[in-house]
Amino acid sequence: MFKFGMGELVVILLIVLLLFGASRLPEIARSLAKSVKEFKKAGKELKGDIEDVTKDET
Repeated sequence: MFKFGMGELVVILLIVLLLFGASRLPEIARSLAKSVKEFKKAGKELKGDIEDVTKDET
């Protein structure tokens, strides 16, 4: 998909730092981590449901 090098990541981090300020970065990082965790959890549940349905059909 997208391949970011170290330079691009540094530029993105600096832009985020300028937009939100250093004091809000930990809060934003925690929120992002929780969102990613929930998304992965939902994906695993969906995958398990699909496997159960296909197993029952065979």
